[in-house]
Amino acid sequence: MFLSDYWLNFESNLTKVLVADTEQNKPIQTEKSESGQSQNSGKPEGEAQKSSKKKNFYQRRRQYFNKNKQTESQKPRIPFKKISLVIPLLNEEESINPLTNEIRKAIKPLNTAYEVIFIDDGSTDRSLEVIKEICKTDRRFKYISFRKNYGKSAGLQVGFQNVTGDVVITMDADLQDDPNEIPNLLAKLAEGFDLCSGWKKVRHDPFIKKYSSRFFNFVTKVISGIKIHDFNCGLKAYRKEVVENLKVYGELHRYIPVLAKWQGFTITEIPVKHHPRRYGQTKFGISRFFKGFIDLITVVFLTRYIKRPMHLFGLLGAISFLFGLIVNGYLTYLWYTGIPLSNRPMLFLGMLLIIVGVQFFSVGFLGEILVHKIRDEKEYVIKDKG
Repeated sequence: MFLSDYWLNFESNLTKVLVADTEQNKPIQTEKSESGQSQNSGKPEGEAQKSSKKKNFYQRRRQYFNKNKQTESQKPRIPFKKISLVIPLLNEEESINPLTNEIRKAIKPLNTAYEVIFIDDGSTDRSLEVIKEICKTDRRFKYISFRKNYGKSAGLQVGFQNVTGDVVITMDADLQDDPNEIPNLLAKLAEGFDLCSGWKKVRHDPFIKKYSSRFFNFVTKVISGIKIHDFNCGLKAYRKEVVENLKVYGELHRYIPVLAKWQGFTITEIPVKHHPRRYGQTKFGISRFFKGFIDLITVVFLTRYIKRPMHLFGLLGAISFLFGLIVNGYLTYLWYTGIPLSNRPMLFLGMLLIIVGVQFFSVGFLGEILVHKIRDEKEYVIKDKG
C-alpha cells in the first residue's frame, strides 16, 4: 500500500514537470514554407526570435546595398584619368584661398587625380605670395607668373601648353564661377562632346557688363552660326585634343567656342551658377566694348579665310572693280553724247572704285602666295587613325 501511494505521487509530479517543460519549449508559429512545414519548427522561442531578427537584419542590409548599387549605376561615370584646371588671375589675393578650398571639396567625390595651374598675369598685390604658400603645402597646385600683364588669352594659352590631364577645366579666380559645376561639365564631356561651355543664365554683374555681353553673344551667335548663349563664360571644359589645337592670343579668349568649332570639334553648353563678386574689382572696362567688334572680325577671318584669303579679298576687289567699271562706263556714254565731265564727282568715284578693286585683288593674291609658301604641317586635325 505504501509503495503504490508513493508510485502514484511520483507519476503525478512527473506529469506536471513534463507539461510545464512542453509549454515552455512550445515552438513559435511561423509562416509555412511551400512544403507546408513550419520553418522554425523544433526551435525554442528565444532562438526563433534571434533567428528572425538576424534574418530581418540581413534583409534590410541587402535592400540597402541593392539601393546603393542602383544609385551608383545612375550616377554619370567620369571616364577621365586626370583633370587639369587652368585659372588665370590678376590681383585676386583675397579670393585665392577660398577658391582653393572649394576646388578641393568639389573634386574630392570624383576620386580622380587632378592638378591646378594658377596663371598670375602680372599681379601687383600679394596674389603670387598666396599662390606660393598653397603650392608648398599641396603638390597638386602649380603656378606660372608673368612679369607683366599680358591678358587673359596669353594666360590661357600658356596654361594649355603646360597641362598634363586628359581633360581641362578653365575658370576665373574671382569666386563668381562655382567649382561645384565641374562634375556637371565633365559629365557632359563624357556624353561625347569635345567642349562644354558654361552659360551664366542668371548673372550677377554690373548693368553695362551684363547687357553688352548679351549683345556680343547675340551678334557672335548670328555670325558664327553656333547656337550657344554665352561665348565668354570663363567656366569651360575641354578634352585635351581641343586645347592642343587652339591658338589663343590677343583677346580671342572670348571666341574660343568659335575657334574650336572651326577645327571640327563638337560644342555644347550647360547652365551654371554665377555668384556675385566677393572681393576686389571687376576688370571689365569700356575699351573692351570696342575691342569685341575688332576681335569678332578677326575671328571671322581666321575661321573662314585664313587658308584662302583670295576668297575674301578677291571677292571684295571684284565687286569694287565692277562698280567702278559701271560708273565709268556710264560717264563714258555721257561724254560721247557731248556732256562735259569736268564738274562730275562721279568720275573720281569710278576711278577710286577701280583702284581699290585692284588693290583688294592684289592683297588676296599676295595672301595666297604666303599661304602656299608657309604651310603648317599640322594643318588638319585628325580625329582617328587605324
